[in-house]
Amino acid sequence: MQYEGVLTKMQTESGAPIQYYLVFENSFLHMNQLMGKPLELSFLGYQCLACSKRKKVWRQGLCWDCFTTSPAAGEWIIKPELCTAHLGIEDRDLEYEKRVQLQPHIVYLALCTEVKVGVTRKTQIPTRWIDQGACSAIPLVEVPNRYLAGISEIALKNFYTDKTNWKKMLLQQFHSTDLTEEYTKALRHLPDEVKSYCFDTLPEVMSFEFPSLACPSDVKTLYLDKAGSFSGTLVGIRGQYLIFEDGTVLNIRNAEGLMVRLSA
Repeated sequence: MQYEGVLTKMQTESGAPIQYYLVFENSFLHMNQLMGKPLELSFLGYQCLACSKRKKVWRQGLCWDCFTTSPAAGEWIIKPELCTAHLGIEDRDLEYEKRVQLQPHIVYLALCTEVKVGVTRKTQIPTRWIDQGACSAIPLVEVPNRYLAGISEIALKNFYTDKTNWKKMLLQQFHSTDLTEEYTKALRHLPDEVKSYCFDTLPEVMSFEFPSLACPSDVKTLYLDKAGSFSGTLVGIRGQYLIFEDGTVLNIRNAEGLMVRLSA
């Protein structure tokens, strides 16, 4: 089998294990079916996910021009406390920012390697947790806009990390933690502005199982556009990483916008 197309974030379906799909313009590939099989990846070029021009991508699969102008790449994406749509203040495109920012958001605790705090749109649950490779996660509070979620995250960062240690996550080096206990502790640290949005009852802890045939003893990142090509046996998928038998890992999210040929 041979597939060609532009890499975008793998689509997922809940299951035991999580089901993964690489989706191209005219086809898709069910990655779970390739577990234990040799794959060959070849770099063919770049294509910006916004303007579709064959230009080198910068971040988020966008070329430099789109990265610096697209409302989907505004600083508030990474730093939700900078959101201003609730005040009617534009960053790059107020209508876009209203659509994204002024909708229900979840502040959550997730166990990736240690307990981390994060923010996501309610519609992205549980996808966000799957994409982070979390063992388990629990919603902490649901707020009506991204700004309130952002200031909640800022307050909780005094007690929890907001980053995932990707190497430990892929090596499955996890702390044993009771998220329900952390949930109770975290509620005390929420800003006063959001405490009225807390849940009436304890939310359910969700747990996740990822496809895995083997756990590597160490990992090294594949930069396909620099390497040109790579071949190896797929032994695991976690978060947005493909894990190969020799410990090489490809972060599909970081490789968005790369045109590739995949042979299996």
